[in-house]
Amino acid sequence: MAIPYTESATFTVADVEATFRRFKSDIFMIADSTGTIPRSEAEDYAHDAELLARRGYLRKVDVTLLCAGVELKAATYTVNEDSGRLESSRPGGVLWPRVNGAQLRVIFSHTPKFTPEARVALQPSLKISWVTATDDISHSRLNGTGGRNYVSNGYGLQRTDFG
Repeated sequence: MAIPYTESATFTVADVEATFRRFKSDIFMIADSTGTIPRSEAEDYAHDAELLARRGYLRKVDVTLLCAGVELKAATYTVNEDSGRLESSRPGGVLWPRVNGAQLRVIFSHTPKFTPEARVALQPSLKISWVTATDDISHSRLNGTGGRNYVSNGYGLQRTDFG
């Protein structure tokens, strides 16, 4: 079933795809360095993030490494649909530690466009069985350590690192 969506005048679906190729590289590096999830699961997260972004439903992706409930590292990717003034960075700089018993938590935040009807229509195309999360993703116990920008024309992801 085709899901209708529109494009912004400042960027195209190709710009979203180009930007999310960089996100995909990051999540692969995080998965590989931490050993917390297989590459196939990282691929599923990247697929779902890009799919939601192409439809204008994605506001933010939060990736956090936890051990026994304690945050060790995190990266927040915030969608910027007016990123013309940002300079694009190369993916990388995300070699996270391998810690026994650690787990990776991935949380998507949505735009108001992601209505209950849109959620139902998109569900068959998603790879992950998503559930509602109420976790604190402020990373108040971690220090901000910079970040990178992934940009294609007017579309971008602004990555903020915490460690």
